[in-house]
This record gives sequence, structure tokens and C-alpha cells, in this order.
Amino acid sequence: MTLTKPTFPAPDHDHDRCSADGILHAEQVCKARAQKFTPIRRQVLQALLSSHRPLGAYEVIDELAKSMPRPAPITVYRALDFLMENGLVHRIESRNAFLACAHDHDATAMVAFLICERCGSVGEMPAAPVAQSLNAAARASGFAPKLSVVEITGTCAHCQKAA
Repeated sequence: MTLTKPTFPAPDHDHDRCSADGILHAEQVCKARAQKFTPIRRQVLQALLSSHRPLGAYEVIDELAKSMPRPAPITVYRALDFLMENGLVHRIESRNAFLACAHDHDATAMVAFLICERCGSVGEMPAAPVAQSLNAAARASGFAPKLSVVEITGTCAHCQKAA
């Protein structure tokens, strides 16, 4: 897994370009996997790409309702499931929310989520060694781990500079 994008984009970055890159990445992933990037999947991803903050499913619905008839929750949840299965969206467990991902990795890649308590942005970084270590410790104690999620709250560099 290679993360080439900054963990937290600068507040003044070209977000339209950022969103367009996210959609292009999704198109490429779906094409390579012979998956259909349907209009609703595209619209759900675009709603998540509207910021670098995680959105709950109903926030996604509200975002979509600004430009189309309000979709049924099951439709949005199905689109989110597809996007997560293809590594295009992550679920932020502590927030019960979803975050668009334009990094080049699959849904099984181990990442740590860095959650800024000030601006709400979420960054991600590779965390395979940490997750593997935690899973090994869990197995050593007789526990069978199913899901490892590493979430770290704090303050991003941009908010620290602004303070």
C-alpha cells in the first residue's frame, strides 16, 4: 500500500481537483475489477468527497437531497457497502460515519485514522504493524479477532498552526 496523498490536505488546497481525483480513482478501481460504478454509487461517493470529514448515512442522504429526489436509506447503505468493499470508502467506527478514500489500497488494508477534534477532518496512515501486533496479542490470549480499527483523536497540524 502506498499513500502518496498528504495525511491532511492544506485548508486552501484545490478541493474541486481533490474530488475529481477521487471520482477518477473510483472509476479506475471499478474498471479494473469489472465492477459497475452506477450513478447512485457515484453520487454517494461525490457526497462523501464534498469534504474531508466523515458523514453519517443520513448526512449523505441530506447531501444528495440537495440535487436529486431524496434517496431511500437502503439505497444509500447498499452504495456505501459497495464502496467499502472496493476500498473507496472507510467506516469511522467511533463516529458511525463514512469517509471517502482515494488512496490506492483495498478494503483489507490496515490503516489508522487520525481524527482532528477541532476541524473534524480525518486523515489516514498505514497501520499494518500496529494492527498485526494487536491481533497477535488478542490471539495469544485466546481471543479470535474479527476487525481491527485504529482511531487516534487529536489535533491536525493545520489546526495547531491556526491556534
